[in-house]
Amino acid sequence: MYKRILFPTDGSEITQKALGSAISLAKLTGAEIYALSVKEPFPYSAISEMQPVPPQEFYDAQERIAAGRVQAAADAARAAGVTCHAHTVEAIHPWEAILDHAKTQNCDVIVMASHGRRGVTALLLGSETSRVLTHATLPVLVVR
Repeated sequence: MYKRILFPTDGSEITQKALGSAISLAKLTGAEIYALSVKEPFPYSAISEMQPVPPQEFYDAQERIAAGRVQAAADAARAAGVTCHAHTVEAIHPWEAILDHAKTQNCDVIVMASHGRRGVTALLLGSETSRVLTHATLPVLVVR
């Protein structure tokens, strides 16, 4: 059935619930999990001297945060006896990075949380999950 499960994480509480479902599915099917955290690119502006954080410091912080998220997922999966590969990527649009990573890693299914944003932000920006659902060519299991 499923052999490669992509699990995108943003570190939110609901994502942790989705991780439990990904681990259960992996155990049931004998699959491996590919944990992914998407890093934001540096917010360059026209007034570069006004940047509050130097680019390298920004990149290092983004990598620390993203690596911590996927490491937590990998640790939980390994504790449950499931193989987990941890990856971080940089992208402007997380939903595109999720779908690209699923393709490059030959994943069979994506297991992700139903939402991360709430309120006006979700209304204006939309949900990364809904964008993944709209553009995915492989099954997507959405956990609420």
